[in-house]
Amino acid sequence: MTLRLRLVAIIGLSLSLLWSVVAVWMFMDVREQLRSALDERLAASARMVAGLVARLPAENLRINGPPVLPLDVIARDGLACEVSLVRGEVGIQPIARTATSPDLQGAALGYSNSVYGDKSWRTYVLQVGEVRIATADRTDAREGLLREIALSAAVPFAVAMAGSLVLLWIGVGRGLAPIERVRRALLNRRADADAPLPAIEAPPELQPLIDTIAHLLVRVQDAIERERRFTDDAAHELRTPLTAIKTHLQVLRLACGESGLPGTASESLANAQQGVARLHRTLEQLLLLARLEGAAKPEQTHQVDALQAAQQAITDASAGFDQETRTIRPRVALSAATTEVSLAVPETLLVSALRNLLDNALRHSPGAGSVVLQIERLPGRVAFCVLDEGPGMTEAEVTQAAQRFWRHSNSNGNGDFGSGLGLSIVDAIARRYGGELRLTPRPVAGLEARLCFPAEGSDSGQS
Repeated sequence: MTLRLRLVAIIGLSLSLLWSVVAVWMFMDVREQLRSALDERLAASARMVAGLVARLPAENLRINGPPVLPLDVIARDGLACEVSLVRGEVGIQPIARTATSPDLQGAALGYSNSVYGDKSWRTYVLQVGEVRIATADRTDAREGLLREIALSAAVPFAVAMAGSLVLLWIGVGRGLAPIERVRRALLNRRADADAPLPAIEAPPELQPLIDTIAHLLVRVQDAIERERRFTDDAAHELRTPLTAIKTHLQVLRLACGESGLPGTASESLANAQQGVARLHRTLEQLLLLARLEGAAKPEQTHQVDALQAAQQAITDASAGFDQETRTIRPRVALSAATTEVSLAVPETLLVSALRNLLDNALRHSPGAGSVVLQIERLPGRVAFCVLDEGPGMTEAEVTQAAQRFWRHSNSNGNGDFGSGLGLSIVDAIARRYGGELRLTPRPVAGLEARLCFPAEGSDSGQS
């Protein structure tokens, strides 16, 4: 849940709960006030009828037969009214009533609730001398009036609450705008940028957080700079003695000649030269991997031709093996399904990735076998497929192959000349530029290494 949504939820639920309690409280109070007002109306109507009856001549109240006194004034207000004469202690003679009035002779004095004709009535009975006036209204009419009042109050309340939540959402969004500005500033900032964080207008509560982030970026930049200096210093300090050792070994071989050393000494000299070459190669791989993981991806990359990079990788891979092992490498065949396709990957990194794949394939292929580099154009992507005829890998080994310093021993008896970093570098380059490295055991023998990158450009021919 986002901070904005969380704030709106907490504040909105708090306000909704508070105003709901207030609304229920007000509704209960209005209901009591309405009931009191309606009861007072019953009493006022009874007193009004009592005043009218008091003005009548006495002989009009001594009638026998059906009621004759009209009560249209009361009936127009929706009330039921009945006027009766009290004859003794138990005799009650009605003399007038409204058309909608039930039989109210049994109603008690004062206020009471009674049921007449399967309907509930609220009654009020007033007795003045021998005259008894009973007024009543239906309970369901009262409840209907109360529901109308509640509905008329609830609709504006609900609209106001919904509007408050909308305004609260907008207000919280505006209040969090400084945090969004900080987020955009950090999002648009390059990982290797050494400029300080630009000034961001923010309220006093957020300024300490912004200052802390700015100080953290300075410390991170210092750490990155120290790592770069260490990498450069390590490269310089390690390359120099390796180059010196390699030079001394070459001078020793030239000075002694091929026949000037006994068999064991000549073999030891060759192994020493091979070890220096492997150590130099491992150093270069480590430095390349460190630069890939430590540097930021450039925003814009020059386009590189896939076919040209593949040819350069084949040339470099074929030349490197001869210097390390002094043996003839298996032949590398190039098969391109397209002759013109551009990739947004630096040429040096693309060549390095392909060369590492070819090195791995050539190192584990038998002497009489061949390695094939295929270039395939897929929808929106370009795939470099390196096929070898070596011992291959199991499914479990494929999942570990891209880990650092993991090596698969060669089964052809030539030993393992790898450093365990080649596939890690290929995987790092692929991830860095939106690509993917996938290793798949071939059905018969060998391994298929598929390196895919997003493509730009179009096909122009077949080969």
